[in-house]
Amino acid sequence: MKAIRVDGDRLVWTDAPVGDPGPGHVRIAIRASAVNRADLVQRAGHYPPPPGASDILGLECAGVVDAVGDGVSRVCAGDAVCALLAGGGYAESVIVPAGQVLKAPAGLSFAEAAALPEVFATAYLNLYMEGRLRFAETALLHAGGSGVGTAAIQLCREFGNPCYVTAGSRQKVERCIELGAAGGCDRHVESFAAHVREWTRGEGVDVILDPVGAAYLADNLASLKPEGRLIVIGLLGGSRAELAFSTVLMRRLSIVGSTLRSRSIAEKAAVMDRLRDRVWPRIAAGAIRPVIDTVMPMDRADEAHMLIAGNQTFGKVVLEVP
Repeated sequence: MKAIRVDGDRLVWTDAPVGDPGPGHVRIAIRASAVNRADLVQRAGHYPPPPGASDILGLECAGVVDAVGDGVSRVCAGDAVCALLAGGGYAESVIVPAGQVLKAPAGLSFAEAAALPEVFATAYLNLYMEGRLRFAETALLHAGGSGVGTAAIQLCREFGNPCYVTAGSRQKVERCIELGAAGGCDRHVESFAAHVREWTRGEGVDVILDPVGAAYLADNLASLKPEGRLIVIGLLGGSRAELAFSTVLMRRLSIVGSTLRSRSIAEKAAVMDRLRDRVWPRIAAGAIRPVIDTVMPMDRADEAHMLIAGNQTFGKVVLEVP
């Protein structure tokens, strides 16, 4: 098969081995994959795959099942599927545990289906499982124009959770509001803590979904109501910050660090089952849609990474197998 390999400072479409699925696994002939910021971090040498996972980039894909291992009943050969991966998506073929595979929602192209697994699994896991977000509770979503952000906005809209966003431009904020956010601010020119206080009439929000980390810690804590939950899913703004424990103690706040890639197969399968039961029917009905900025051939992955690094995209960048 062909796959993208990191060759110095370039991404190269070249030959790679392909195997057969073992018990509990399936092999997917990939039609499309999607780019995540974590791919850029791995490419730079700072985010290695979990032990035993493929070192090929790519955390999600869509395609057709072409082989199944013993004990697999979730999908069959010939099924159109999408999958959450620990690695291996930038390729023509990938082997993945069956629990991380779902049949693609009806009516979606492979490019659209490839834009679903990583971001919707991340958003659902962290808002509704780690964050315990309940009906009518409120959320602050940082990086609202990202893949995870656009997924989270739609989940909040569908499940009755008013949300406020931050984004990198006023235009992105307006697009987030069109998706269902109640409001938002441009992170470059406005203080989100002040805006959240105004939006919530001084109460604060129940849950914050944050890929930034250290740079936002103080304002995040100030933006939570008592018993609020801060879910940190990234460290784009640094990994070290001074923490006022008195604030955490007196207001009974929770700070949760959360990654998806390093979780066990069973944990990932549980998240995918929640998506199948709660989110996939809404996608099939057209209420939720993947938000795609750009689709390009897989052999232009270098260009796709530059798009993501430029912070101008809204939603996902998808790579199609040529």
